[in-house]
Amino acid sequence: MSELSTPKLLSLCLMAGLVAGCNSGTAPPDGAQAAASQESVVSDDPYLWLEEVTGEKPVAWAKEQSDQANAALAQTPEFKRLEASLRAAMDSDDKLPLVNKMGGHYYNFWKDAKNERGVWRRTTLEEYRKPKPSWEVVIDLDALGREENENWVWRSPNCLRPDYARCLISLSRGGADANVVREFDMATKTWVKDGFSLPEAKGGLTWIDRDTVYVSTNFGPGSMTDSGYPRLVKEWKRGTPLEAATLIYEGQPQDMSVSGIYDDMPGFERHVINRMVAFYSNEYYLRGADNALTKIEKPDSAELGVRGPWLTLNLRDPWDVGGKSYAAGSLLATRFDDFMAGKREFTVLFEPTDTVSLNGTGWVRDHMLVQVLDDVKNRAYVLTPPAADTAPGTPWKRAEFKATSGLSTLDIYPVDNRDSNQVWFGTNDYLTPPNLSLAEVDENGLRGKPELLKSVPAMFDASRHVIEQHFVASKDGARIPYFLVRQKDLAFDGSAPTLLYGYGGFEISMRPGYGSNVGIGWLERGGVYVVANIRGGGEYGPRWHQAALKQHRNRAYEDFAAVAQDLIARKVTSAKHLGIQGGSNGGLLTGNMLTQYPELFGAVVIQVPLLDMQRYNKLLAGASWMAEYGDPDKPEEWAFIKTFSPYHLFDPAKDYPPVLITTSTRDDRVHPGHARKMAAKMLEAGKDVTYYENVEGGHGGSANNAQAAHMAALAYTFLWQKLSGEGGASTTGGGR
Repeated sequence: MSELSTPKLLSLCLMAGLVAGCNSGTAPPDGAQAAASQESVVSDDPYLWLEEVTGEKPVAWAKEQSDQANAALAQTPEFKRLEASLRAAMDSDDKLPLVNKMGGHYYNFWKDAKNERGVWRRTTLEEYRKPKPSWEVVIDLDALGREENENWVWRSPNCLRPDYARCLISLSRGGADANVVREFDMATKTWVKDGFSLPEAKGGLTWIDRDTVYVSTNFGPGSMTDSGYPRLVKEWKRGTPLEAATLIYEGQPQDMSVSGIYDDMPGFERHVINRMVAFYSNEYYLRGADNALTKIEKPDSAELGVRGPWLTLNLRDPWDVGGKSYAAGSLLATRFDDFMAGKREFTVLFEPTDTVSLNGTGWVRDHMLVQVLDDVKNRAYVLTPPAADTAPGTPWKRAEFKATSGLSTLDIYPVDNRDSNQVWFGTNDYLTPPNLSLAEVDENGLRGKPELLKSVPAMFDASRHVIEQHFVASKDGARIPYFLVRQKDLAFDGSAPTLLYGYGGFEISMRPGYGSNVGIGWLERGGVYVVANIRGGGEYGPRWHQAALKQHRNRAYEDFAAVAQDLIARKVTSAKHLGIQGGSNGGLLTGNMLTQYPELFGAVVIQVPLLDMQRYNKLLAGASWMAEYGDPDKPEEWAFIKTFSPYHLFDPAKDYPPVLITTSTRDDRVHPGHARKMAAKMLEAGKDVTYYENVEGGHGGSANNAQAAHMAALAYTFLWQKLSGEGGASTTGGGR
């Protein structure tokens, strides 16, 4: 690797994924793949048996409920038309084929109707410029799955610089986060016989050189953290058994994970060990030639970046050091060697304001790329570091990257962060499809005229709609932004079917982005779409995230309720026409809105959710999220956690809006028991609950476009039935 960093910069993959499903990406680390332990059983929980992921009885229950969901929602001609339209958009050849440059080739992972599991392919820049490039297939995942009788899902390649002749390929069975890793020969396009490989586990391999890797995996009893991640880093030599790998570092059981990193920047080669204590708490150790480890003495909550001679710190908390005070959310830079020598003189590259926060950083050969959010609207800058012989604290030159305005989202990332100053960049919004341009940057920003390479045609008719941004005061007076996509001629009589979406966690920002699913499934049918930028996210930097941590978690739900109430007060919609949707932490959000604010909504969609917050830390990756939610095993923390545990807040005597709960059997990140138990509890109380569990797909919920289209169609059909007045009899006999 050429840079050690933990940036928040989102790649264009996310933007393109909103069109037709992101083919690859990153996610927070996850827990062990296993059935839930029966230790610390909650004796008064009659649905604990549903936590046995692959048990015969729970699987039969999930299948029965899923069959009922399909019978209620998926049998009409209208559903089948919607599903086909969503699938066509996901399979379209007009999707944006994002590429990653390695050597002289540009690589892309692609799914369509012919390649359901996908192909990893490559082309040249000359070909990529063409409307219909010619691609060379490197790995055909469908063919590999048929050959090996496995339901492989693509994860990621890790290819060795500088010639990229060998790659470590990560594959998943059924979409789970646990990976199988194999070494691949790029010249022969074959798996390396007796090459580096790992059996299915959390963790992975990182190149040091052609014959050496860092390995973090399940080495057996005691080698994994309480969260289910590796706590051992070893160095492994080619031709030796995995058991003979040399131990380099051992973390603690309560840590989140540990890993080894090799920074191969010529002239600045470094070995670094990362100890992830918890979310937003990392320790880094520099490994010397004698294998001694020297701690990089930074604040544990600060994000570390290392690039050649430079060290950067993105602060999550205020820091008083060297006789100066630096605000949380600031980006600082200094020389790496000076920092390791104990000097603490920094150049401030970015300082937040009440409305402006850092959104991400990245490097090209000579410059740093910086993205910021100003009231959730994008701006980007090019920073140029000073010469090596300048005094510490010398300012970096700053130039604006002028490529977008208004409510559009800009994504910019390097073509090659070592050998050129070229960048990919593109813009999109809720109604405008993404595009991709190639440009070069210098100390003045954009150099010359960008070259537009790709432009995605519209996947739905957006001509009748407009995007607006609004702000509303939450319960405590905090100013909460939200985006509204509506018809230009909306009547404002409270009758519009409206879908409100949110997340509110882990410092993740909800920026405007094009989505064919919501366009086809909701906007074209006449619905209004709203995205709330609630606390817990990263829209205003660390302070926005920290404002909804642990005992303050309910602020996120108060923010979401304030947006809902504003939509009703402004007569965009009314409670019976207002639906909500969220997944993962967003499923915890919608679960709390269901149980705490049922009177505000006409329908609720809860996807791959956390819901039982008393046992979440015992289920799969749950222990790794205690920095976000708290530790329910501590009585003083359970006292506040139970105030946002939907599974415990549910009251069978109350009326609730109709709810759709979905999950995946193969989700080894958020345990499917959360969804199963909540659905069973509500069904027994006679509530209007529809439950659907996909048999594969992992935390994303689906393993291919067919599954993704089906699940999206289920959600939009359910919402439209319940909110539009055009149908929607109870699917279970319960309800309000």
